[in-house]
Amino acid sequence: MAINQSFDVIVVGSGMSGGWAAKEFCERGMKVLVIERGKQTERGADYVGENMEPWDMEFRDRVDPKLVESDYPIQNECYAFRESTRNFFINDRENPYSHPDDAPFQWLRGDQVGGKSLMWARQSYRWSDTDFGANKADGHGTDWPIRYADVEPWYEHVERFVGISGSREGLPQLPDSIFQPPMEMTCVEKHAKQGIEAAFPDRRLIIGRAAHLTEPTQEQLALGRGSCQFRNQCERGCSFGAYFSSVSATLPAAQNTGNLTMLTDTHVEEVTYDPATGRASGVKVVNRKTRERQEIGARVIFLCASTIGTLQVLLNSRSEAHPTGLGNSSGVLGRYVMDHHHRVGASGLMPGFEDKYFAGRRPNGIYLVRYANLDNRTDGEFLRGFAFQGGSGRSSWTRALGGGEFGEGLKTSLRQPGPWYFTLQGFGEHLPSAENRVTLHETKKDAFGIPQVHVDVRWGENEAKMRAAMKRDAAAMLEAAGASEIEAFESEAIPGRCIHEMGGARMGSDPATSVLNKWNQMHDVPNVFATDGSAFASIACQNPSLTFMALTARAADYAARQMQEGRL
Repeated sequence: MAINQSFDVIVVGSGMSGGWAAKEFCERGMKVLVIERGKQTERGADYVGENMEPWDMEFRDRVDPKLVESDYPIQNECYAFRESTRNFFINDRENPYSHPDDAPFQWLRGDQVGGKSLMWARQSYRWSDTDFGANKADGHGTDWPIRYADVEPWYEHVERFVGISGSREGLPQLPDSIFQPPMEMTCVEKHAKQGIEAAFPDRRLIIGRAAHLTEPTQEQLALGRGSCQFRNQCERGCSFGAYFSSVSATLPAAQNTGNLTMLTDTHVEEVTYDPATGRASGVKVVNRKTRERQEIGARVIFLCASTIGTLQVLLNSRSEAHPTGLGNSSGVLGRYVMDHHHRVGASGLMPGFEDKYFAGRRPNGIYLVRYANLDNRTDGEFLRGFAFQGGSGRSSWTRALGGGEFGEGLKTSLRQPGPWYFTLQGFGEHLPSAENRVTLHETKKDAFGIPQVHVDVRWGENEAKMRAAMKRDAAAMLEAAGASEIEAFESEAIPGRCIHEMGGARMGSDPATSVLNKWNQMHDVPNVFATDGSAFASIACQNPSLTFMALTARAADYAARQMQEGRL
């Protein structure tokens, strides 16, 4: 569809950040165009895997191995990639990128309106001043130009609309949100909490803070959202709208204003620049079905295309005034890219409790809050910190898969649940480094003639030291919880696999060392903003989506006021 008008705001991307930008601007009366590279997605109608049982699917909710090998070798590494969700993931063969042979990177991506907000893990945690002050404290990276007090009212603004279930704990390193009632821990998790906190008084095990409605507000009900049904099919989409996605919440709110225009199946090739004004004039786009190219104008551009997607657009937006990418006078565009490292921890059996089970399929787990290097002090082993996620359950009939048993005895035993288990998996912070970067490939282009991205991101010595502590501490806490047959684990941590990539267009106070100011606004081009993970100067150890949303709402409010005052 050709667009023959100019807009107040163009938002690139329709996921976690893009949906919020659209909502905030539309509700302020501005005409907004959201450009999404993926396909149109209608709530419910396009949730093709919803309510299907494994035996109703050809490959029992696994993806055909031949199809994985040919089209989804990278996406297959995502925890949420299954036959019931495959329609939400990008085709790797059709969307290539590169990385050094000795530094693999797994770029996990959505391919539809809503982006990864449709299949995210929904864990939602505020950052604290420990997180925003970490770079300044230890000298790694550039100091954030904001602190917790700057973001706190926007956390509240977002949480009231999103709906976060959780428990109030009063912890300075993990500030409480505005909560809906928390989900309940299992009997084993409650037992583990007692044992761990008794043995380690500085540690706190809590129920996960999740973007699920447990007691919807009138505003949420008015958008057609209802309470979580504990089906744990979230990555397939949720017709109830019980978990937050831009498809169920922010985009409908924007649509209800009459100010939203959606353009799907369209790649943003570059942001266009007007040297006469020193500002962006709009974007160049290409339709992925027709290959038709056009330019679309706007007063303000919000880049919300995901970290690497936004960096690709900015690096490709070259002109005489910006020869190495739009807004790159500092030379740091594409640098200081980070991800969380995980897949390390411990698991064990929890004896007893055989007479107890649980109801439903809770779409949430437990969270063990960061306890190392609080207030940015260094305890000696490593810098920064980590947290644990995990939970408990009872082994199901799948425990027989791959075993040698058969016959009536096997059938009888599988009619009963297996033993309880408990698992802790660490999520650790990645120090910012200029060597970890995204660039454009010198020769390779995609099917639309757009330069491919080249990702070179690696772990350092600090991450290795942290992983050793995460593995050791997890095993010690499982022992304190009363577990038996404890097995510490650590598998290869490949950057990108945690799907928390951040950095590359970092915020900062000094235009000589950063791309964006404290409002997520480009130092060099004041009508261009980036509010996805690319804006981050560090990554803490918490899941970042809640902070993406809060910073987007904050930046949109600032930009809207600047526009109303005639400054943008």
